[in-house]
Order: sequence, then C-alpha cells, then structure tokens
Amino acid sequence: MSSFLSFVVLFVFLLFTRNVIQGDYDQEMVMEEKELLGLFEVMEALLDEPDFSQTHPLPCTDTPWPGIECEVSIDDNNDTQQIFHVTKIHIGPDVLSPPCKKSAYLSKSLLKLTFLKTLSLFNCFVTSHVTLPTTLFGSFSSLEHIALQSNPKLYGEIPSSLGFVTNLRVLSLSQNSLNGSIPKEIGSLAFLEQLDLSYNNFIGQIPNEIGGLKSLTILDLSWNKFEGNLPYSIGQLQLLQKMDLSSNQLNGKLPSNVGNLKRLVLLDLSHNFFSGPIPENFQRLNLLEYLIIDDNPIKTMIPHFIGNLWNLKSLSFSRCGLFGSIPNYFSLLKNLSALSLDNNSLIGNVPKNLALLPNLDQLNISYNKLNGVLHFSNEFIEKLGKRLDVRGNNELCINDNKNLSSYLEIASCVGLRPINDKSFAEDPAGIKPSRSKSNLSSSSAYLNLHVIIFTLVLSFSFSLLNL
Repeated sequence: MSSFLSFVVLFVFLLFTRNVIQGDYDQEMVMEEKELLGLFEVMEALLDEPDFSQTHPLPCTDTPWPGIECEVSIDDNNDTQQIFHVTKIHIGPDVLSPPCKKSAYLSKSLLKLTFLKTLSLFNCFVTSHVTLPTTLFGSFSSLEHIALQSNPKLYGEIPSSLGFVTNLRVLSLSQNSLNGSIPKEIGSLAFLEQLDLSYNNFIGQIPNEIGGLKSLTILDLSWNKFEGNLPYSIGQLQLLQKMDLSSNQLNGKLPSNVGNLKRLVLLDLSHNFFSGPIPENFQRLNLLEYLIIDDNPIKTMIPHFIGNLWNLKSLSFSRCGLFGSIPNYFSLLKNLSALSLDNNSLIGNVPKNLALLPNLDQLNISYNKLNGVLHFSNEFIEKLGKRLDVRGNNELCINDNKNLSSYLEIASCVGLRPINDKSFAEDPAGIKPSRSKSNLSSSSAYLNLHVIIFTLVLSFSFSLLNL
C-alpha cells in the first residue's frame, strides 16, 4: 500500500514539474506581434532573404539569426509573463557576404522596434540610393549605439531629432555620403562617448554646442568640408582621448584651451588652414602620443614645449612653413618612433643625437635647408633603410663613401675641405665659388684694365709726335 502511495506521489510530482517546465518554455516564446512583424519587415527590406519570417519565425529563441539579439522583460499587463524584445540588429561582412541585397533600404518599420539599443549596418547601401529618414531617431529613446558605416549610397542629413536620443553613447556615421551641417541639438547628448562623422560631405562650422558632450572620449570629424574657426567650447571636453579634425577647411588660430584636454592621446589637425603659433598650453598634454599638424600654414619655429611631451610616439610637422633649426631636445623623447619635418625651411645641422633615440624607426627631414655633415652611424642608416629620408638638402653631406651618399641622395663629404673651414661650413657640397678664387679673378681683371689703359695712352702719345 505504501509503495503504491509513493508511486502516486511521484507521478503527480513529475506531472506538475512537466507542466511548470512547459509553462516556462511557452513563456519563452512570447513576443509582441507588432514588434515581431516590424522586425520581419526591417530584415526583409535589408537582406536578400524574402522568406526571413518563415526561416526565422522565432528569432529570439528557436530560430535565431546571428545579427539579432534579444532581452527578456516583464509584461506590463502581466507580472508573471516574460516578453522578448529585440535590442540589437547588426548586419555586416562578419555576418553575411554580401551583407545586404542590392535594393536594400531602411524600412519605416524600424520605428516599431521601440526597445532597440543597437543599430549597426555596415556595407549595406552600396548600389541603391538610400536617404537617411529625418524621423529615424525620434522615437528611439532606448537607442545607445548607432553605427551606419561604409555605405557609399547613404545620403541625407543628420536629423535634429537625434537630440532626443538622450541615452546615445556611440554615434558612428563614417564612410557614407551624408551632407549638411551638424545640428546644434547634438549638444543634448550628455552621455555620448564616441562621435565619428569621418569621410562624408558635411559642411559648415563645428557648432559651439559640441562643448556639451561632457562624456565624449573620441571625436572624429576628418575628411569632410568643415570650415571656420574651431569653437572655444571644444576645450570643455575633459574626457577626450582622440580628436581627429584632419582634411577639412578649418582655419584661424588654435584655441589655447585645447591644452586643457589632458587625457588626449591623439591629436590630428593635418590638412587644414590653421595658423600659428601653436599655443604654449599644449605643453599640458602630457599623455599625448600622436601629434600630427601636417599641411597647415603654422609658419613658426618648432615649439620648445615639444620636448616636454615625453609620451610622444609620432610627431609630424610636414609642410607647415617651419623655420629655424632642429632642436636638440628631441633627444628627450625616448618613446618617439616617427618624426616628420619634411618640406619646411629648417636650417642648420642635423642633431646627431636623433640617431640615439631607441625607438626611432622613421625619420623624414627631406627638402629643407639643412647643412653640414650628417653624423648618423651606418647601423642607424641600415636600421631605418628607406624610412630615413634626407633628400633635398643641398648643403648637407655625409662623411662616408659615395655609395652611401648615393643611397641617401645627398652629397658626399669625402675629398672636401674639413668642417672647420669656414667656406666648407657655408658650402659643404662645394657648389659656391670660394672667396680666394673670387679675389683672384678680381685682381686679374684689375691688372688687365691697367694694361689696356697704358696701351691706349702710349698709342695716343705716338700719334701726337707724328703730327
């Protein structure tokens, strides 16, 4: 009897457990119909998979798709009911190849995915013209990460409604064909950490409101058509680690408060129209590793504070109209691996201690007005190879055989007068005529003139006598 009773109890327990498990399983299937249909419409507008809804009817559970992620929440109308919501859509070459169909477009059904946190589309719009909808971001209060990258056929402007997406942390719209200006409303994105608008056709000035992005760590506006002065408010971005403003049409003097950005690791201002001098406040950028100023009419001497930026790995002042000499304090930059000072008007000797920098792997001082003997060891020249460029300095020579001078494309000092000879110091390649030769020629000309005059006078005297 007791055995029978135990069997009945066990049977009831197993039945109850099965029902609980089945109930939990059924709950995992729950997803709001409107949101599910919206997801199907969005994916079928992007993918070359017209039967997406049939092949992935339960995208959050049984029939997942690699670029879709979901999260569980509690139903507002039923505390015991769990509901799945789509929180991430990512489409790119790492998921599919090609990522999207040729006629891909952005469906308005995106607005039905109100719990979406991440929208990431790479290489999707490469054939058909697609315009960024002005209403795209207005309803996405939950969006934290927007990455629409490498879509050459994606056109349009950044909608001002973006300012309402207050939870946004990453906005990456690089390598598209977007245009227009940066809306002032962007200053409302207090939690934004990364802003990348590089490689587009944006125009206008950088708005002063950009100073409101207090959480920003990465700012990349390179390869656009931004113009005007850099807003003073940019010095308020205290957490900024990378600022790339290269290849625009920015001009004027650099704001001195850029020196307040003490966490900067990379500062790239190349290919603009910034004028000098570089503010002394830049010496506060103690963490700076990459300073790139190429192709700006700075027209000044190399700033002395550079010697205090001990963490520098790459320093580039190519085509900046620099004058004066190459300072010896570069030897303090023990982490320096690349130095470019080419196409300027630098004069004087090349500091031999440059070759003692332990990490230097690239040195370009070509096309300046440097002179004297290049005191670099054969080991240093061999280590750098073609990454050492000293061409275009007509009064610079190397005290070695002609093979090495030919390799570096500068004159050889062999056979020329010693460096303590003043005339050699002024003209190491022996291009100018020496002062002694010049004086000799002048003396000869003076004597010849006297002979001619004496002959004329003598001839004239003989003529008078004959008369």
